[in-house]
Amino acid sequence: MLRSLFAGISGLRTNQTMLDVTGNNIANANTTGFKSSSTIFSDTLSQMLTAASGGNAERGGTNPVQVGLGVQLAATSLNFNQGSAQTTGRTTDVMIQGDGFFVLADGAENLYTRAGAFTFDNSGTLVAPNGMRVQGYALDAAGDATGAMVDVRLDLVTPPAGVELTSYSISADGKVRGVYSDGVQRDICQLAVANFTNPMGLEKVGDTAFRESANSGAPNADLAAGTPAVAGLGQRGQLMAGALEMSNVDLSAEFTNLILAQRGFQASSRVITTSDQVLEELVNIKR
Repeated sequence: MLRSLFAGISGLRTNQTMLDVTGNNIANANTTGFKSSSTIFSDTLSQMLTAASGGNAERGGTNPVQVGLGVQLAATSLNFNQGSAQTTGRTTDVMIQGDGFFVLADGAENLYTRAGAFTFDNSGTLVAPNGMRVQGYALDAAGDATGAMVDVRLDLVTPPAGVELTSYSISADGKVRGVYSDGVQRDICQLAVANFTNPMGLEKVGDTAFRESANSGAPNADLAAGTPAVAGLGQRGQLMAGALEMSNVDLSAEFTNLILAQRGFQASSRVITTSDQVLEELVNIKR
């Protein structure tokens, strides 16, 4: 069977994947915190027809003669460039300016997201739209972390008897600060912001969230007890309350990718058609 036939089939498959990835990017152009992906192609193994030979006193060297066997998908690459800020004015909407991810607890597993559209539920716990609980650090009177990550709740600080929480705010360093009926402001907790050695190695799990993978590295999120919370941010970004990070999809680039994928698909199908015509001619020789 002709090698070109199978090379054309591989072209159909990979360009279809490029269409799938591009279509998903366009569909999520208005998804909060969404990060676009791109496809990277590579050629497959090449069949060796004639090996290379070195030169000698009588004759010069020759290069190898090889025929490629098609194309394959090498990777889908995540784009973690910062998305634009969308001002909402809601106190619990938070975006990260710079690197890092919010930490969400999904049962016994932690997931990571850039989408900061949070709300407090009926128990006073800060949650994502899908109900996953936002993680943070409890703080002591000096503003230092008291241990590992916990659910962010409004009752992490117990005020004096007869004093009630009247309002709260989230500062740039992630601290949730409560204003109480006695006029005193008290730091309730700090939102956790995790980072990874290789964010592109994270695994998408839906709901605009990511999961740690073997190639992402471990999350850098926990603060040891007694660590000043603001110092724990390290190389992670600052927070902006009352705003959300928009999708970083570039529609002009995505529509260009649609054209490229479409033309690549058409060209591969033409290779299959031409290969079929050649096979038909071979069959007709017997007539």
